[in-house]
Amino acid sequence: MPRPITLLGLALLGAALYIYALATQSPLLGLVVKPIPVIALLVWLGSAEPGRYRQWIMIGLGFSLLGDILLAAPGDLFVFGLAAFLCAHLAYLRAYLGTTRRLAPLAFVGSAIVGTALLTLLISHGLGELLVPVTVYALAITAMLWRALACGGLAALGAVAFVFSDSLIGIDRFVGQFAAAPYLIIVAYWLGQWAIAASAIARTSSKALIQSAAVREKIS
Repeated sequence: MPRPITLLGLALLGAALYIYALATQSPLLGLVVKPIPVIALLVWLGSAEPGRYRQWIMIGLGFSLLGDILLAAPGDLFVFGLAAFLCAHLAYLRAYLGTTRRLAPLAFVGSAIVGTALLTLLISHGLGELLVPVTVYALAITAMLWRALACGGLAALGAVAFVFSDSLIGIDRFVGQFAAAPYLIIVAYWLGQWAIAASAIARTSSKALIQSAAVREKIS
């Protein structure tokens, strides 16, 4: 298993090459290197202690990897990429529900406001035949954000960054393009995925510490 520092270096190299591909408008290079950061996260997470939470986060990362490839591939595969990321958000949602099911009303209200505002903005600029898939996606990501905020910590941080990235994608595609969008979208996306993966690492580490303390207590 590669060391974390090696995986970090690989992820940063992939990220730098992808940003270079964006700047030089090199779609083939972008297609090759875009998945590298998420692959590094999957390998990193694979070294953690097994658990249901880690399992669902890895499934989410797997679907995200598929979405990365579909959105970077030649041709307009936006709907297929949207479907892949929808599955990723549902996997993250399942992971968060396994952590806590408390209502978290403030998190619910905040997530609902963000989701409703974004969807209203997109609909007002015309979604056409994408109205249904984008609406379904907006509902899924809103639910994911709600449950991540209920969990708190790195899960919440990752979800906020992911929602910010997806919001910029919607605005750039349906409302109005701006030059910095591709860079802001991908950086926020990577930060979000890192925080979500790190939440699984932190969770397994804390469980190991608790179990170790319990064993020491029994021995003493």
